Amino acid sequence: MQAGAIDVAALDAADPLRAMRELFHLPEGVIYLDGNSLGPPPKAAFAALERVARQEWGDGLIRSWNAAGWWTLTDTLGDRIGRLIGAAAGETVVSDSTSINVYKALHAALALRPSRKTILAERDSFPTDLYMAEGVAQSRPGMALRLAADDVPLEAMIDEGTAVVLINHVNYRTGELRNIADLTARAHLAGAIVVWDLCHSAGVVPIDLDGAGADFAIGCTYKYLNGGPGAPAFIFAARRHHDQLVQPLSGWWTHAQPFAMESGYRPVSGIRRLLCGTQPILSLRALEAALDLLDGVDVATIRAKSLALTRLFMDLVDPLCREFGMHIVTPRADAKRGGQVAIAYAHAYPVVQALIARGVIGDFRAPDIMRFGFAPLYLSHRDVADAASALREVVISGAWRDEKFSARTLVT
Repeated sequence: MQAGAIDVAALDAADPLRAMRELFHLPEGVIYLDGNSLGPPPKAAFAALERVARQEWGDGLIRSWNAAGWWTLTDTLGDRIGRLIGAAAGETVVSDSTSINVYKALHAALALRPSRKTILAERDSFPTDLYMAEGVAQSRPGMALRLAADDVPLEAMIDEGTAVVLINHVNYRTGELRNIADLTARAHLAGAIVVWDLCHSAGVVPIDLDGAGADFAIGCTYKYLNGGPGAPAFIFAARRHHDQLVQPLSGWWTHAQPFAMESGYRPVSGIRRLLCGTQPILSLRALEAALDLLDGVDVATIRAKSLALTRLFMDLVDPLCREFGMHIVTPRADAKRGGQVAIAYAHAYPVVQALIARGVIGDFRAPDIMRFGFAPLYLSHRDVADAASALREVVISGAWRDEKFSARTLVT
């Protein structure tokens, strides 16, 4: 399908999110298709960082822990993310990194099933999830990590020995979307606990953790939530588990009375048991500015545009894929697709580098995936059509064959 056969101007004119683009800082001449890895900065984040640095930190100094509400940002921002993931107030906190939260969630889940000895995950999960799961398993005598391969679905491996299932809501490579309610129900039937990784779905896919009966979830805030590089992650625990929450990183923010300065540990009640130590306030304020953009925005509207953008891109690049032996690995069915399109190609890395040189920024995932993220808040249908055209030009012209595009960088 050619872009000329599609009235992208009409599609953009009818877009209910079209005004959101002006709220982001995006370089002139760039089509940014990597928001599934790092979202661009909201313009309001610059002012927020200036304010917290000069006024709250500079003028308020230590008084701002009380006067500016620094101490409770983990909770107030957690509740705002909770709105986006279908969690009730008091079930989500912003804290630490995704990796650390995976560690905490797995330990908390295992404590709920002390007689079981297996952590189950998918072999193609995001690597940090597997690394942390491996470390957790090694730290607990008799615990084993089992990985589901392509020929044996994860659901079929859940049994009476499974303590916890760790799974990505959206596969980071393929963009495949899993059904939270269905898989959680299957795990619960076998008596297992589930930890969901929402890194590639929070903010772009409607999520109803409480409605699905979810146990635990973790996720980052720097992708579709646009909180900034290294922004603190979040962790969710269903309220029914709060009284039994146990995790090994019992830092002072999880103490019942942190300023009593007691030598013995007494855990706080509720979701704050999943905190650890002092949080990065400047980063939390930047995240707050990003979450402000989502106030009043229905995630269902974001999802509808996300599906339209990914569908348009796949339709436009289909002829090119057939001609040059590329393969779209992202599911075509809307119910099975997250917010990205992944294309397998033997020359994926240099093609992505050649696109970046032309101002179309996607990314590469080993061994052969070109990955393009479609964030509806700042991308237009015209951007999608222009990106598809650029991909066609790079491949047909052979521009990617320039040896400078094959030089590997540390971050791909």
